[in-house]
Amino acid sequence: MSVIVTGGAAGIGGATLRELVARGARCVVVDLDEEAGAALASELGESVVFLGGDVSKQETAARAVELAVESFGTLDGLVNNAHASRQKPFLELEEADWELSFSTGFTATRNFMVAAHDELAKTKGAVVNFGSGAAISGQPTRAAYAAAKEAIRGLTRVAANECAPEGIRVNLVSPVALTEGVAPWKENFPEMYEATRARIPLGRFGDPQRDVAPVVAFLLSADSQYMTGQTLMADGGTQKMY
Repeated sequence: MSVIVTGGAAGIGGATLRELVARGARCVVVDLDEEAGAALASELGESVVFLGGDVSKQETAARAVELAVESFGTLDGLVNNAHASRQKPFLELEEADWELSFSTGFTATRNFMVAAHDELAKTKGAVVNFGSGAAISGQPTRAAYAAAKEAIRGLTRVAANECAPEGIRVNLVSPVALTEGVAPWKENFPEMYEATRARIPLGRFGDPQRDVAPVVAFLLSADSQYMTGQTLMADGGTQKMY
C-alpha cells in the first residue's frame, strides 16, 4: 500500500505514519518541518519519502502524488492530517487567523483530494480526512478551526457520494488525543485540562499511536471496504452523535 500523509512529521500524523509503516505501507510524508522529515526518513528508511512544502499550495499536492507514483508505483491512500490554527475568541479573530485555518485545513484537504483523485481511482483507494470534536461541541476560542473542520466534514460527505462509482472511499476521523500541541495546554491550564478529561467517559485523552492511528489504518484497509462518508469518533465516548 502506498499512502500520502500530510502533517506527518509529528502528532497524529506522525503516529499514523508509524502505524502504516508497521503494517507494511510505504508513505510520502508532507510537512513544513524539514528537520523532522529528515529524521523520519532516516528512522524509517525506504518506506518513507519526505516532501517539504506548504500543504495549502496546489503544487505541493501535485508533487506529493507524483512522488508516490515515482517512488512506489501506485497511490492507494491519502491521509489529510495537516492543519494549523490560532485560538482566540470569535470577535478577536483577524482575517489572517481565518486564512491560516482554512488554507492549511480545508484548502489543503481539497487540493490533495483533487490531486490524488485520478491515481486513487486506478487503485480504488481511500481518503481519510480529519474533523474535530471542538467543532461538533462548539468549543470556545476555536471558531476558525471549528469552521474549517466542519467544512472538511461536509466536503468528505459530498466527495464520498461523488467518488463512490469509481470505488474511492472517503471517510473522516474526529479524535481527542494528547498530542504535542495539547501537552503545553495541559501544563499551563491544568484545571481546564482536568475538567475536559473528566467529561471523557473512558476517563483519559487518547494516545495518538494506540488510539487514533489504528482507526486511520482501518479506514485505509480492506476491512472497511463497505464504509464511506462516515465520521468516526475516536474520542473516548465524548460525542455520541454517530
